[in-house]
Amino acid sequence: MTGNIPPDAVGRRILCNGEYGTVLYVGSVPPTAGIWLGVEWDNPQRGKHNGAHEGIQYFKCRHPTGGSFIRPNKANFGVDFISAVKKQYGLNGEEQGTENETATSLVIGRKTVERVGFDSIKEKQKQFNTLSDVSVDECAVSLAGPEEEIRKTCPDIRRINLSNNLLSSWKEVIAIACQIKNLEIVNLSQNKMKFPATSLPASGAFCKLRVLVLNQTGVTWAEVLLCATGWPILEELYLASNEISVLQRPIDVLQTLKWLDLSDNQLTDGNQLQLIADLPSLERLILSNNGISSIYFPDVGFGRKTRMFPSLTHLVVNGNRIAEWSVINELDKLQSLQSFDCRNNPLMDTDKNTETLKQLLIAKIGQLKFLNKSQIFPEERKGAELDYRKTFGIDWIKAGGHQDPNKNRPSEEFLAAHPRFQLFCDKYGAPEDGELKKEQPFSLKHQLLSLTIKCPDKPDQKPIMKKLPESMTIQKVKGLLYRLLRIPGSELKLSYESSKMRGKEFELDNDLKPLQFYSIENEDCILVRW
Repeated sequence: MTGNIPPDAVGRRILCNGEYGTVLYVGSVPPTAGIWLGVEWDNPQRGKHNGAHEGIQYFKCRHPTGGSFIRPNKANFGVDFISAVKKQYGLNGEEQGTENETATSLVIGRKTVERVGFDSIKEKQKQFNTLSDVSVDECAVSLAGPEEEIRKTCPDIRRINLSNNLLSSWKEVIAIACQIKNLEIVNLSQNKMKFPATSLPASGAFCKLRVLVLNQTGVTWAEVLLCATGWPILEELYLASNEISVLQRPIDVLQTLKWLDLSDNQLTDGNQLQLIADLPSLERLILSNNGISSIYFPDVGFGRKTRMFPSLTHLVVNGNRIAEWSVINELDKLQSLQSFDCRNNPLMDTDKNTETLKQLLIAKIGQLKFLNKSQIFPEERKGAELDYRKTFGIDWIKAGGHQDPNKNRPSEEFLAAHPRFQLFCDKYGAPEDGELKKEQPFSLKHQLLSLTIKCPDKPDQKPIMKKLPESMTIQKVKGLLYRLLRIPGSELKLSYESSKMRGKEFELDNDLKPLQFYSIENEDCILVRW
């Protein structure tokens, strides 16, 4: 529909020379003759003004150069759903050429859906009514079309990609969905739609919907909640890039939601998260690139588990403004958190090296199993906790900590900064005075460890004194020991004994880790067995 103006043109989405826009005015623009469309463009550089012409304001734009006037015959108001499907899949009895003859794949949320071309359809899906996965992205779909046509033509559709089309309202989406009884997944990204401002009447249009993608649609959280009454079993909801800055508490909606993507919005106030903390089934929350600097769970103090986000196992906060370790301390309150991604935050850009930062994060969040997509192994956690105990031991003593439990009274300030420190003392014993780490000037001399190498199963082998770089990997240490001890081809097993904890051995079981990973210090002893 390019030459005629639809009766509901105002508010409709259009396409013109590859640019998307919304019609905000239909009428004359004196002194010129004829009818014009006043359009606000998605790309403000396509426009020329803010909807005003010669002192008269015909419509208003969010951007001062976001608007312009075009003739109606330049505007493509789009096609109905079935027309787009027929053109895309070559099932309308007409030759479609070669444009769609190659099968490609696309991603809807986390699901890969096959976009089937002309040849594949002929082989795999002989009849229109067997289509289950439909992709009509960038096909200028704007309408549901004639009543019941979708139900009659494509009764078995389960997954639809409708991204980057010309859908102007949620009402039109419902008109499509109510004809698809088994709809499970739908992607509506990049359709700038008008959403309802009041609660919707009961409808079964989305009664089987599990995955909904609304990225770059302009939807607000309040509008999501109004629509959510019609999503009774929704499990995954994607709301990226919608300028969402305010949340509200869901009441009797989204109770089955497991995955929520709020990335690339404007949730700068971390306290807003408390409003969605009662979602009972939420397992994964993505908050990347929101400008978040703080997260706080006020219902409990440190060392206890919050009632908030009871099922949350995965949290992603990449690209935010988190700069304080107190935020990480708060995350230890989450009772189910297992995976945490926090790259590209100021906290990660400090002068500490990457390995040190990783160890601090592991030590501070006790139940974590994955950090920035890397698995945390038991020996890695043990090393991180032992090193944390040594690193902050001096601060602990200065704050009133003591090896004698009867005299151990660290300050509230220390406990707030290091809420898991006492747990480490209970687990590994309180740090001895000589065991505590002191700041050393950075030089090669201070990176060398004076170690004793012993072979406990070979009493005739004399101990060897050796200075080794703390950055030396266990694999290289083994190579050195093969040469030093003239050991025939055998599998070496290494452990170490701390000079401050005689009689207690710690296994060196990861060949790729450096000595410093295991918190080995001067005067410690490496034990070699084969």
